[in-house]
Amino acid sequence: MVDWLETHRAVTLPSTNADGKPIVPMTDEQKYTFDLKGWLCLPGLLSDDQVGEVREHLMKVARDRESLPPEQRHIFGGPGQILLDHPVLVGVLNEITAHASMSSEECYGFRFDGAFLSLREAGHDNWSPHGGSGLYALCGNSHLYQAFPGRVHAGLTRCVWEINEVAEGDGGTRLLSGSHKAAFKRPAFTNERDCPLWETYTCPPGSVMVFTEALCHTGTTWTNEQRQRLSVFCCYNTIGAKWHADCPPAEVIAAMPPKRQSLFRGVWTGAGEGKGANRYLDESNWARFRPE
Repeated sequence: MVDWLETHRAVTLPSTNADGKPIVPMTDEQKYTFDLKGWLCLPGLLSDDQVGEVREHLMKVARDRESLPPEQRHIFGGPGQILLDHPVLVGVLNEITAHASMSSEECYGFRFDGAFLSLREAGHDNWSPHGGSGLYALCGNSHLYQAFPGRVHAGLTRCVWEINEVAEGDGGTRLLSGSHKAAFKRPAFTNERDCPLWETYTCPPGSVMVFTEALCHTGTTWTNEQRQRLSVFCCYNTIGAKWHADCPPAEVIAAMPPKRQSLFRGVWTGAGEGKGANRYLDESNWARFRPE
């Protein structure tokens, strides 16, 4: 690490996630692929049992929310909370999104920015290409991508958990690889679905696809009549920035372990030690929802 990159110098990166599982750092291959393409698919991170529990929870959230206790009436309530800081996902976000000097063994250097649940039947279409050229975005825009030799930073990072299998031709998210660093205006032919520049992925249940929101991307038609697309689209940002207003209710956050709660602390950074630096969550330092 270059010494004068003060704002990205890690004091202590967390060695475990909120469940005490060891963080898995990105490999050199993963770093190169993410920088080259702007996205990365990490297959099969959840066990079969975890997939089953998360799927059952998400279907209740989608269709029978009131049957759940208040602290579970959210995507990230109950078993769904493990999606927030899976040890492999934390390793990626530590590398590409965290304000590393705000990390510690008690908190993450990145924050929850927003999320939504996607439950799509065959025939549902969501074609709407957007984004791209984030290397040239101003720092006030969270949809940016910064690069320095041996280091990258993705301001707003989208992590798509695929709870059901996504097979070839099903209609997973489309990605215009490399467009996060594009110097030219996106030409009209990329609006066509058969444009050969579009890429996608296949993956088993319990996989996550991570991409920078600086990349051009779109949904498309879900075609599989045997299974729905069941996905959680979660966004993360550096600790001192937030794009979406979304935040789980206070009772949902309160049911999480303390390190996971750190994803929802206030949108500021600070410096130094103690409460001068944003490495804590208490009743005075919540991103949006605060206890009475």
